[in-house]
Amino acid sequence: MAQDPAQLIPELAEVSAALFKVVGNRSIPRTTIGLVQLRAGQIVGSTYLTVLHTAFLRKAGESEERITSVAGWQDSPYLTAPERAALALVEAVLQPNPHGERVSDELYALAAEHYDEKALATLMTAIGQVNFFVAIALIAKPVPGRSFSGPWA
Repeated sequence: MAQDPAQLIPELAEVSAALFKVVGNRSIPRTTIGLVQLRAGQIVGSTYLTVLHTAFLRKAGESEERITSVAGWQDSPYLTAPERAALALVEAVLQPNPHGERVSDELYALAAEHYDEKALATLMTAIGQVNFFVAIALIAKPVPGRSFSGPWA
């Protein structure tokens, strides 16, 4: 895309700011949100989102082991049980399930073992937040490693 989508639709900045505010309500650790959003970028095949969220996690002081183990989170000794529950949730939301509903009652119950209702709503919003940017990242194709507006500056 030749022009910054936010320049074409200035309201995007308001929507983006509102989503960041909601997700940053501190009901779940920012690291967990970063891990979930990194996994979302990996699932949808967005290099931009994968590089972006990897950089955010590094800047927050996360170890390379924790960051790289997100791709194989199910058996990672570097991730906590609550983080694995959050990663299971993002995978369920973003990947089709040929055997039934994506987010089963069992998966919800597993997540609810680790997060209260406000935290679950925040986690749900964090998954929606990254999903909001998936279409922009895949269609507009910003350059990985640059700020989102960088490719259009």
